[in-house]
Formats: sequence, structure tokens, C-alpha cells
Amino acid sequence: MKLLDESVTNQLIENARTSPRLRAHHCFHPGPDSSVQRLAMAMQPGTYYRPHRHADPATWEMLMVLQGELAYLTFDDNGVLLSRTELKAGGPVHGVELPEGDWHGLVALAPDTVVFEFKEGPFKPVAEENFAAWAPFENSSEAVPMEQWYRTAQPGDRVPAL
Repeated sequence: MKLLDESVTNQLIENARTSPRLRAHHCFHPGPDSSVQRLAMAMQPGTYYRPHRHADPATWEMLMVLQGELAYLTFDDNGVLLSRTELKAGGPVHGVELPEGDWHGLVALAPDTVVFEFKEGPFKPVAEENFAAWAPFENSSEAVPMEQWYRTAQPGDRVPAL
């Protein structure tokens, strides 16, 4: 039996706090070939998720917020924000399933946010063509203002110019 208990959550949060990426994950599936990927992730405000899609292969994913708060963002092909869904542990919305192929990103709105993610396997890293060309690379100087834009962006807003 595998448990997602306080010790796992506390270790994830500590790992996210000290990670240069400000996030960490703990896998519950046995390996990358598993047909369903299951993982807990901790994230801190300031972590940047470059918008991407799961188009090759086309797969869905689902997030459930266990602690903290985040915004789940979807975009059109040109970087216009289509939707902003705020998820909060214990809140009226605390989970979201994204259909296959949609451009998406997320932003931590509270320290020590912890989510549980389910997605189709096997694991396949996102190919470069499935990262949004209109969004900065993860460790670039433009990533910081992009993550800050995420925090308040509303549907209809376009990502800042690179």
C-alpha cells in the first residue's frame, strides 16, 4: 500500500522550497511505462510552467488540489488566455480535467501548494513542438515576468511580448 501522508507532503514541500524550479514531485506509479501516471506535486509561487499541450500522443490530465491554491490557464494557438480556473483545497473548485491537446499552464497562488495529478501513460516528455512558441523558455529572463502575468491574467488577455 502506498500512502500520501503528512510525511510525504512535508518532504515534497521542503523539496519544492529548496529546488531551483520551486517545485517537486513524488510518483506513485511504478515507472514511466505505467498506463496511468499518478503523482503528487508541491509548488511554490514563482515556479514557471511553460504553456504546453499533450498532442503527441494526445492525452488528458487531471489535477486535484490537496493544499493551497493555483490557477489553471488555457490558451489559444496565439497566446490569448481562453480560461482561468482557480482551484483551492477545500474550495468550491478543487479539481480540473483538461482535454487532450489544449494549450495550458498553471501558477501557484499560495505557498506550499500541493496537487495530485493523474494522466495517461506511458510517460513521454513534452516535445519542443508541443511547447508554445509564444511563451518564454523555463529558465529564461522572460520567464519571471510571464509567471507574474499568470497570477492576474484574465480571459481575453494576450501573453506579454517576448
